Amino acid sequence: MAGEPSLIPDSQSLFDNAPCGLVVTREDGSILSANKTFCTWIGSEKTDLERRRFQDLLTMGGRIFHQTHWAPLIQMQGSVAEVKLDVVHRDKTLISMLLNGVRQQHESGVVYQLALFCTTDRDHYERELLKAKQLAEKLLANKVAADAALSQAQTKLNKAYEKAQRRALFAEQMVAIVSHDLKNPLTAIKMAAEILGRKMPDGKEKLMLNHISNSTDRAHRMITDLLDFALARVGRGISVSRSAIDLHSVVAKSVAELRVAFPDVDLRHQTVGRGNVELDADRIQQIIGNLVANSAAYGDQKKPITVISSLDINRASISVHNFGAAIPESARSKLFEPMTRGSDQDSQNRSVGLGLFIVREIALAHGGDIAVHSTADEGTTFTINFPEISSFSDGKG
Repeated sequence: MAGEPSLIPDSQSLFDNAPCGLVVTREDGSILSANKTFCTWIGSEKTDLERRRFQDLLTMGGRIFHQTHWAPLIQMQGSVAEVKLDVVHRDKTLISMLLNGVRQQHESGVVYQLALFCTTDRDHYERELLKAKQLAEKLLANKVAADAALSQAQTKLNKAYEKAQRRALFAEQMVAIVSHDLKNPLTAIKMAAEILGRKMPDGKEKLMLNHISNSTDRAHRMITDLLDFALARVGRGISVSRSAIDLHSVVAKSVAELRVAFPDVDLRHQTVGRGNVELDADRIQQIIGNLVANSAAYGDQKKPITVISSLDINRASISVHNFGAAIPESARSKLFEPMTRGSDQDSQNRSVGLGLFIVREIALAHGGDIAVHSTADEGTTFTINFPEISSFSDGKG
């Protein structure tokens, strides 16, 4: 509106305060004028610059580039755009700039109008971007190398695993075959010892025959455990054949046989409840045999080993208790693993370390479980619970 001051600065103010460096030179590079922005960037006064040539403000490389490239180019085509160069500050530091220039013909001669843009921040950004790109490329190369190494290692591991599996399967099959074939000669030895024992009067010879018979029983139990272990490891599992049995009678028969096998052990049997259950009688005897052998090996042989067969409306159970040192808490997590023993103590009743593993597998095959409670004061009790019961009656045997 008329009378209002103009918001547009005059041409000299626009030139001096432009957001870029502005320089006007003759054709030979002599500076005719430089704006305030450019003077501030390079730390020089305008009057000082007007006595110098523009190329004198450049580095040696910049001067060569000026003489061989962009000065001839601006003469030929009348303009140059985005020429990267370094301008020397008054304190001798370098300032990166980007130059655009045009050549104009006037009555008084030719002038070059140059516009310069400071690129320090942009250069810093580009350097950081380049570093980030190089780092990303390095990380990618490392990842590719790691993936290749991992793939190669995985291939080797798979081959090694397959080889180990084949060896393990072969070993387990050999154990199964040998265990099975050893049963026949052991049975023959036991039968011969029993026949000779019946015909021989009491004495040292008969005692030796009893030792032979007891040793064959122990070897037979160990072979049975090895065979079951081999079958479990090759994937066939421990088989059970259920039938209706009087649990107390089966346990009593097993305890009676074990008293002969362990003559130095005070072996006792207690019963709770009455009734029949659907279980595998042979496997029940195997459970009791392994747990009693374990108690004889690690318990206090001066104190009794007690076998408890129990029936109630919800479950059947078998417990074997012995007195002795408590099982360490650190050992309980691996107690039912194969080839594991609860102690390093020596004993003639020790097995190959499969007894508790077999007991657990038999319990699981019946749908049951096994638990252990062990303290220094109360001793150690292994309890096998069988949840399925066919018939039950109250009472105590």
